[in-house]
Amino acid sequence: MNTKKHTAPLGHLYAFLTILIWGTTFISTKILLRSFTPIEILFIRFFIGFCALLLFYPHKLKVTDRRQELLFIAAGISGITLYFLLENIALTYTSASNVGIIVTIAPFFTALLSGWFLKSEKPKFQFYIGFLAAIAGIILISYSGSSTLKLNPAGDLLAISAAAAWAVYSILTRKISQLGYHTLLTTRRIFFYGLLFMLPIVFYTDVDFSVKKLTSFINLGNILFLGLIASALCFVTWNTAVRILGAVKTSVYIYLVPVVTVAFSVLILHEPLTPVLMVGAILTLTGLWLSETKVFERKKHPSNK
Repeated sequence: MNTKKHTAPLGHLYAFLTILIWGTTFISTKILLRSFTPIEILFIRFFIGFCALLLFYPHKLKVTDRRQELLFIAAGISGITLYFLLENIALTYTSASNVGIIVTIAPFFTALLSGWFLKSEKPKFQFYIGFLAAIAGIILISYSGSSTLKLNPAGDLLAISAAAAWAVYSILTRKISQLGYHTLLTTRRIFFYGLLFMLPIVFYTDVDFSVKKLTSFINLGNILFLGLIASALCFVTWNTAVRILGAVKTSVYIYLVPVVTVAFSVLILHEPLTPVLMVGAILTLTGLWLSETKVFERKKHPSNK
């Protein structure tokens, strides 16, 4: 019996549920940026996430090979410190639409890196066709209400750097998942190093961690949502999906973030569902389907027919 085939649906479910939640985090971050700086949001968010994982699963991760610790350090720097700091700073320079589009190129970077570091996950040409279709759909979704594309070199470059950092994180978490450790423990270790490398920025910037900012129900609710749900829970489910599906197959779910945002806007904010939005959503979903269908090259064995 092929266990991997039986667990694959669970991996897709974890990835989908994670993106369903992450699709709303842009809104929470934008709200918090009115009262907090990017580094304040980032540190508080992942400190809450780290504490939640520690309380929920208070076991110690015993690394058998000290060289493996480098993987956790690199994952903490790339996926926590760099990705979110670059993304949050980008939101202060450019529009959420620009950031939303640019960070969705992370699967493309992941595919390129997987060709070098994960030989078993080398994507086929069909993956790149799916990528183009998804990006076309995302552009339609993001700019459906605007007649012009407003570029901001500083903000857009930061968003591209964030996408590249997430691709590096995806490759590292795939390698970490193959070490055999519990996902809750590896996620907490990654959070630890992410927080550790934020400390120099915290000490050398004008941060304010006063409780007064959290007396606002809106601020408290959004920071708890980012810390407990979008960080502690979602990073565990995402890392589990990477372990089951692989780095590239999981990363393409990022294409769904703008679709999720549109769906919530229509259902909760009662924004109009225009034909352009519908075409954009269809293109994005088509791109996801193309990228997930027969993405990887499979070696034929004599025993297989």
